[in-house]
Amino acid sequence: MRASLVASAVAAFTLVGCATTKTASPDVAPAGALIDRAEVETAQRNWCSALVGIAAESARGGDAVKMATEVLSSAYDYDHAGVLFKPTLAHGAQTFRLDKRGALAYFVGGDEMYPDDKGFARKPWVTCEPKVAGVISNGNTAIAMGNVYFTDASGGKVMVDKTFGYVRGKDGQLRIALHHSSLPYAPK
Repeated sequence: MRASLVASAVAAFTLVGCATTKTASPDVAPAGALIDRAEVETAQRNWCSALVGIAAESARGGDAVKMATEVLSSAYDYDHAGVLFKPTLAHGAQTFRLDKRGALAYFVGGDEMYPDDKGFARKPWVTCEPKVAGVISNGNTAIAMGNVYFTDASGGKVMVDKTFGYVRGKDGQLRIALHHSSLPYAPK
């Protein structure tokens, strides 16, 4: 069951060409193809599925680190050109995560270089729903912003503001190159 969950989460990215393979599938647009809103919305739904999958894997006592590493390799551009990542609950000198190690620490915790990270993806998330407010595309790049709604196992709900930047690689794969996340402003 654990292997199928890992495969399902990673396979979710295949739908938008975020697979770890180097060969393009029929569903992958050619390099340089315009990234459209539908593709961005699919990528965000798949990101949510992967996050919920990591949470479920962690709750089962499975290898959430392995699963999160696979998601970072398939959905993000860390292995190709780099990523600008500002996690929701990061602060101080560790606010920005410019390498895969920093991103992995945020998602699963347990890294002494990032002692404040408890593992956002290890929380008991049961649903994750993106609502895209807008997308601007320019050739093989796109920027999208909107909200993501999380629900945990006890019914608690959290809304987070998100900006994602996507790039389509030479292999036609769509990957996250920018991920900015923050809690909504609440005037007092």
